[in-house]
Amino acid sequence: MGEQHEDQEHGAEPARPPLTAARAWEMTAGLREPMDDVRRSVAVLAARVRDAHAARVWLPLGHSSRESYCAAEFGISRAQAYRRLDVARSLAAIHGAVTAGTEPSRVRDTGPAAAAALDYGLSQRALIAVSSRADVVAELITRRLATLARSGRQGLDTATTRAVVRQAVRDVRTAPPRHRRPPIRRRTRPSPRCAPSSTNSPPAPARSAS
Repeated sequence: MGEQHEDQEHGAEPARPPLTAARAWEMTAGLREPMDDVRRSVAVLAARVRDAHAARVWLPLGHSSRESYCAAEFGISRAQAYRRLDVARSLAAIHGAVTAGTEPSRVRDTGPAAAAALDYGLSQRALIAVSSRADVVAELITRRLATLARSGRQGLDTATTRAVVRQAVRDVRTAPPRHRRPPIRRRTRPSPRCAPSSTNSPPAPARSAS
């Protein structure tokens, strides 16, 4: 009785019945749909942010800079705006690699169909992490998709393409950063004409008088 009274005072939750696997899968499915919606919304937002940035929309509206425009119109900071651009840069590179040689790129289309095409199941954190190496990700995707297409062992359906994209992003994220080697400086020997004379060299012999 004393322990039960103490639990009630501390607001302990009543014991819940065990969760069945069927109910767990049902709850997981309920989470997956809104998460997919969020990723699609992020894809649309990133594409539109990139288009607005390219058009410099803040100038006709009287803003002196992109930072003041973002703060006044959307209440976001400069860092947040740059993160949106990082997401857009990564998505543009990835989508361009996927659609290269198969159909005109719809990366600038921000309609619902393009939103679904831009959804590769990638988080914002992953897209931001590879934004500085988006060209490496795109090259990796292009090479792997081309290999699969030539082999003919696996069709390039949506699921396969999405798996290739996600693996490429994962590989680039986990790869160690490339360090550029400093240029090798060659030692230049002084020219014999410009070589300084040694103070320890013996004096030249004097000429004898004839």
